[in-house]
Amino acid sequence: MARRIGIKDVAAAAGVSTATVSHILNGVEGKRASAQTRERVLQVARELGYAPNGLARGLRMRRSQTIGFVSDEIATTPHAGRMILGAQEAAAAAGMVLLLVNTSGDAELERTSIEMLLQRQVDGVLYAAMYHRDVRVPASLGSTPTVLLDARAEDPAIPFVVPDEVQGGRTAVRELTDHGHRRIGVTVQTVDLPAKQGRLEGYRRALAEVGVPYDPSLVAAETAVPFGTTAGDVDAGYRAARRLLTAERRPTALFCFNDRMAAGAYRAAAELGLSVPDDLSVIGFDNQELVCEAVHPALSTVQLPHYEMGARAVAQLLALTETPGRPPGPDTQEMLLCPLVARASVASPPRL
Repeated sequence: MARRIGIKDVAAAAGVSTATVSHILNGVEGKRASAQTRERVLQVARELGYAPNGLARGLRMRRSQTIGFVSDEIATTPHAGRMILGAQEAAAAAGMVLLLVNTSGDAELERTSIEMLLQRQVDGVLYAAMYHRDVRVPASLGSTPTVLLDARAEDPAIPFVVPDEVQGGRTAVRELTDHGHRRIGVTVQTVDLPAKQGRLEGYRRALAEVGVPYDPSLVAAETAVPFGTTAGDVDAGYRAARRLLTAERRPTALFCFNDRMAAGAYRAAAELGLSVPDDLSVIGFDNQELVCEAVHPALSTVQLPHYEMGARAVAQLLALTETPGRPPGPDTQEMLLCPLVARASVASPPRL
């Protein structure tokens, strides 16, 4: 096996001391070296194929150049995986590696996994949830820089990156009101989540902006069984939509808690002889493309910024590791915009 090229080899070939090579390759400030010497050292290093020893460098800097990513089910779901991609690419751009742990909600597995990450001296941890909710951060992370991803904690000192659910709900409903809808139903789940609270608040705000009073009879909540599954969400959406659409005065549009519930609303509409969007407009939330493009017509929705959240969480974590003890504030707790993705499921309301 070929011998690894080291600093001594570069120094010998360049005709300078190992200290000079070290200062130049590591960009040490305040160390004098002529531009000619600097260029010669860099050229020799390139020609010899010198690569810095990351482990040794990490020991010197007391940094491992690794980030732990602890999640419940993100790695096993197709629609939230872009959070991992965003975090991974942001980490790579900073010269760091992401170590991923998927716990599937197993508390003991989470405990042992975090313990192993800390034993490997990760520089920080992203503690991520598959869907926006309140979490209890493990006490073992108390002395490690930690950023919550798609989650919040009671402790306001813990930074987080989450979607702006209120803005997203308002954006979805404004798409309906801009097309002329005023009687708009909502299908949601019974579980009380920040996502549910925020999206309903956005719904109320959008209605208020066009002078429509909030009517609780237009909000239909159903329980998804099993919770968090495609089948559970579709069935809950079907039951909630059918309840609204069989009312004496049905809504002309539905705002669905997520795209899978919207797929259930399509099924209910079809059973009742209603055509989307001619008889009923439907808009979802999340932009799960496997769902949105599978239904006909393609579903208009609001994008959850998964990729951007992952990237921003890494940026937050890097800022924490560079400035330990940074106080909490607006710059440590971010809510990212959820943009509209218009397709073909929204049109002007029919005359009822």
